[in-house]
Amino acid sequence: MLANITATIKGRNMFTRRHLLRSATASGVYAGAASLLPAWAQSVQVAHGAPKGPTALTGPNFDLSVGHTPVMIGGRHGHAVTVNGSLPAPLIRFREGEHVTLNVHNTLEEDTSIHWHGLLVPFYMDGVPGVSFPGIKPGETFSYDFAVPQSGTYWYHSHSGLQEQSGLYGPIIIDPAGPDPVSFDREYVLVLSDWLFEHPHKVFAKLKKNNEVFNMQERTLGEFIRDASDKGLGATIEDRAMWGNMRMSATDIADVTGAVYTYLINGHSTEDNWTALFETGERIRLRIINAAAMTIFNFRIPGLPMTVVQADGLHVQPLDTDEIQIGVAETYDVIVEPKRARPFAIVAEAIDRFGQAVATLAPRPDMRATAPLLRDRPILTHKDTAMDHGNMAGMDHGGHDMSKQAHNHKMGVGVDMVADMPTNRLDEPGLGLENVPHRALRYTQLKSAVRNPDLREPEREIEIHLTGNMERFMWGFDGVKFSAIEKPITLYEGERARFTLVNDTMMTHPIHLHGMFFDLITDGSDHRPRKHTVNVKPGEKLSFDVTADHVGDWAFHCHLLFHMHAGMMQVVSVLPKDKDRPPSTMEHEGHDAPPSAHHDAHQHGGR
Repeated sequence: MLANITATIKGRNMFTRRHLLRSATASGVYAGAASLLPAWAQSVQVAHGAPKGPTALTGPNFDLSVGHTPVMIGGRHGHAVTVNGSLPAPLIRFREGEHVTLNVHNTLEEDTSIHWHGLLVPFYMDGVPGVSFPGIKPGETFSYDFAVPQSGTYWYHSHSGLQEQSGLYGPIIIDPAGPDPVSFDREYVLVLSDWLFEHPHKVFAKLKKNNEVFNMQERTLGEFIRDASDKGLGATIEDRAMWGNMRMSATDIADVTGAVYTYLINGHSTEDNWTALFETGERIRLRIINAAAMTIFNFRIPGLPMTVVQADGLHVQPLDTDEIQIGVAETYDVIVEPKRARPFAIVAEAIDRFGQAVATLAPRPDMRATAPLLRDRPILTHKDTAMDHGNMAGMDHGGHDMSKQAHNHKMGVGVDMVADMPTNRLDEPGLGLENVPHRALRYTQLKSAVRNPDLREPEREIEIHLTGNMERFMWGFDGVKFSAIEKPITLYEGERARFTLVNDTMMTHPIHLHGMFFDLITDGSDHRPRKHTVNVKPGEKLSFDVTADHVGDWAFHCHLLFHMHAGMMQVVSVLPKDKDRPPSTMEHEGHDAPPSAHHDAHQHGGR
């Protein structure tokens, strides 16, 4: 049986205090933050210079060692799973068209893996245990070997257990084979992440017992009085009663919050003041990667407009904006042009606004930007529930009005609510950014820089519901967790299919498809944004079209790590053309199609 992507083997997949102390003793001392940082992630105050580009590992041959490393972040001791002893992992730089070999050696006492996020590699090189390969056993080396068919900004991370939360992530830059269509004078990589000093499995266990254990921003009596004054006592009582009937909180925006997270930019906390230098008038390219485990970030540089030039590694028509809500696993390349010789704050604020990481962009290394105050936390509204609140039909303890949004999927304990009236929210900037006084990016504003490669109408539509029981921290697709799926979602080589996602929950889910880019249905043009990850807002219904041009088994999941770990994952199997293909009558999840020839769905675990 292949290694289970979400398996937890007691004693092997846990970092013990004894192991931590043994590692620390062997090294003599805890490694300081600066000594752990790869060259690309070091602040110019440490690197003693202002390079025009980040230092990277270049190929075509790479040797990567995965191991345990004691760390110090913000003055506190911790423990990380690292690549070549660094946190974050080394920057890897390819060139479009070259053939590369990456030898990954596992020095852990548990299985590991590396997934090349967004790269169009053969499925058996995709790095997902239990789906595309068996994983890398302790003491073993696995050689990833593939051609690089694309360019852009990407990243890599573990797909084993919760190692990604413990530090196993790093950036990838792929330079174009010819001239870069984006002109710039200097570039920096900005890897955003969330760090836990507590063991991630302990945090997961707490969420299973109480999903709001880290929500320290519940509404207060003072807010009730204020709302009653603004909206009327009756309306305020009705609002509170609605949330009480649903047994949910209007402030449950993020499962894991700044109560336990330290937010990082390039491995630095705000106190560390990571600094990037510029010369006035330069065009600076920032390659922004959200490598967090559970945090959707609002990214901005107050006082400095940004021009978006890439999304998820692919070029877009240049778009000016001031703030971007970046889902976990999304990447954006932006150009900034500071006109004044003053420090600017680089701000990555958590979506629930209970914490942030702040770095500095400055003309001199001795300067520090002033960190902005955290903004008021967002509040979920009736729109986020996507229910008909006239009859509360959407809740599991009420009836379901199927004349509205159909819910032809498994119900039961794993589904505590459904969206009776979901809406397309692609023209909204994201939770909490609706009323900011500046420009905030909306998916509908993104236009591909080149014509979409496949303009065929989809042959069929596959509707998938994002479901969960927030109180019990249960997550899945169509009411089914990963360990219980009976068949994969089956596509056929060359087929054009439309995926429609319905978010039946009140949380934003960054949904990622491995192995293929998809065309997000923002309008009827032939320049729709092509992405590998999309934020699906609460109560939202959106669609994207996929051309099944890569045969194999591909993971399809929510990129909130604990949601995937709890079961919010499926497999998309693309069968070769020579496989017998039934008529295109299936409308939902591939249930009528044969299972993939590459795997048995029962081999995939989940919690």
